[in-house]
Amino acid sequence: MSAADDSITATIKLSRPAQRALAAAGIFTFADLARWPREDIAKLHGIGPKSFVELDPAVKARGLDYKAQ
Repeated sequence: MSAADDSITATIKLSRPAQRALAAAGIFTFADLARWPREDIAKLHGIGPKSFVELDPAVKARGLDYKAQ
């Protein structure tokens, strides 16, 4: 398993609503997350600015980026 295939919830601390929002959208790993534009993730109910404080550095640390719109 590569770092991109890390489970998001097992790796970083997110609020329960953010965890549920990602799971409901089918986003479980950082590789899943990289398939989405950041703007679309921000629109998910439960994802707020504090979520990106954790998500953004973790995505970059894995050599990934959000999908371009």
